[in-house]
Amino acid sequence: MTTRDETTAATLDADPVQGHGYTANKEAYLRRLKRIEGQVRGIARMVDEDKYCIDILTQVSAVTKALHAVSLGLVEEHIGHCVVGAASEPDPDLRAEAIDVKVKEAADAIGRLLR
Repeated sequence: MTTRDETTAATLDADPVQGHGYTANKEAYLRRLKRIEGQVRGIARMVDEDKYCIDILTQVSAVTKALHAVSLGLVEEHIGHCVVGAASEPDPDLRAEAIDVKVKEAADAIGRLLR
């Protein structure tokens, strides 16, 4: 027999068939992250080659902006998939709990992004 916590946990986890909200765009996210990874390696090379501070900071700013774009996309995917998915839970008690958990996850993630 499953407990309420196990049922809630199952409701809150990603659908094993559909995956997470970003699954449909996974390849695009991976391409963007690989591009960002290359930018970070370029910044390390700039530091190693004693490039001008402001030029390095400009590149750091570009990487930060690119990471924020990825982050915002993931937050949007979480809300569109995970929060909406929680809202479709047939059991009203589990639905309210699942929605609360997913909204809190999103709020906490946004809070970390803003720090």
